[in-house]
Amino acid sequence: MRPGVLRTPDDRFTNLQGYPFEPHYVEVTVERGVGGQERIPMRMHYVDEGSGEVVLMLHGQPTWSYLYRKMIPIVAAEHRVIAPDWIGFGKSDKFIREADYTFQMHFDAAIAFIEALDLQNVTLVMQDWGGFLGMPIAAHVPERIARLVVMNTALPTGYGMMTPGWYNYRDRTRQQAPFGVERTFSAGNAGRSDPEIVRGYSAPFPNPAYYAGPNMFPQIVPMRPGDPAGPLMLRTADRLAQWDKPALVMFSDGDQTLGPHEQFLRRLIPTSVNEPHIVIEGAGHFLQEDKGEEVAEHILDFIERHPLPRD
Repeated sequence: MRPGVLRTPDDRFTNLQGYPFEPHYVEVTVERGVGGQERIPMRMHYVDEGSGEVVLMLHGQPTWSYLYRKMIPIVAAEHRVIAPDWIGFGKSDKFIREADYTFQMHFDAAIAFIEALDLQNVTLVMQDWGGFLGMPIAAHVPERIARLVVMNTALPTGYGMMTPGWYNYRDRTRQQAPFGVERTFSAGNAGRSDPEIVRGYSAPFPNPAYYAGPNMFPQIVPMRPGDPAGPLMLRTADRLAQWDKPALVMFSDGDQTLGPHEQFLRRLIPTSVNEPHIVIEGAGHFLQEDKGEEVAEHILDFIERHPLPRD
């Protein structure tokens, strides 16, 4: 391994409940740290199941592709599902230093991942941080994106758009570092957490040396004018306001942190108003965990309503 980089041992992922998927890997080159003092290759893991049109599922904080395990088999029965792990999460490589995690690094890694796999006509499914990064991806490479599915997320630009619940969450994660994956997952889950499921979410992080990624995710969201990712997010908002492809905004009824952003996103993305107003009832922030099968069926219906144009 390269200096300053960790890779979670494979035995941490043995016999995880509901996660039988074969691992796939691609190497992407990213700039580490603010200012990109060094370019370094990092291995990204992804699930790749099924065939046909691509459905790209982006996880958030502090989860990994395990979050989509209930949805993957359902959607993969009709389409090709790809679910990557962000750098610092899941089976992907992890920087040890918190300073090596920047918004730009994650964004660049995502674009490099999509280009390495040459993904086209993508249905982009995103939740939480998957949306913070997924919406800029869609705005940056719209020619690769066919449809958007936006779930329990927000578009922070640095101009006071986040809720008090978000600020409380961000401050709490910093005060409680090293990051408690079990604690945060339990708080965002509508039901009581099964110990085996919590073990699955905790698998990538055997000890605090692996926690830098989830520790930093909340800290690099643009909160004030001038924050590094602010200009990218403002450009994203401008481009999404002109989005002309199908977009489904689908939130749960129990997300206290990001739920208030649903109406803003529905107003921002013009085509979202053409879709049914779907609310996933009885689900918390992690709606894929609480109601994954239901969410998957809504996504299949959405794709079926909007077939790709014929050449």
